[in-house]
Amino acid sequence: MDLSRVILGSIVTEKAERLKATGKTYTLRVAQAATKIEVKKAIKEFYDIDVVSVRVMRTRGKKRILGQGKVMEKRHPIKKMMVTLASGSKPLDLAAFTN
Repeated sequence: MDLSRVILGSIVTEKAERLKATGKTYTLRVAQAATKIEVKKAIKEFYDIDVVSVRVMRTRGKKRILGQGKVMEKRHPIKKMMVTLASGSKPLDLAAFTN
């Protein structure tokens, strides 16, 4: 997979902001086919930051049956990864993407 298409953005929730402030753990939305190794490589290559650990979470989509064989997707499936940075590293700034 192309490393520039691995990280899709950050997730902003109360828990994600609390983890970011206390322990250098960032929650990122990634591509469905992305692996832990690809996320580590992408952060190292594009942001020049060392990663200590990566944890994966998948959120299943939610569908609603409308009748007559029609299905409406209420929530799309996403894949999130919680990335913990090394203790001496700079903070992760997704706007500072270098090619």
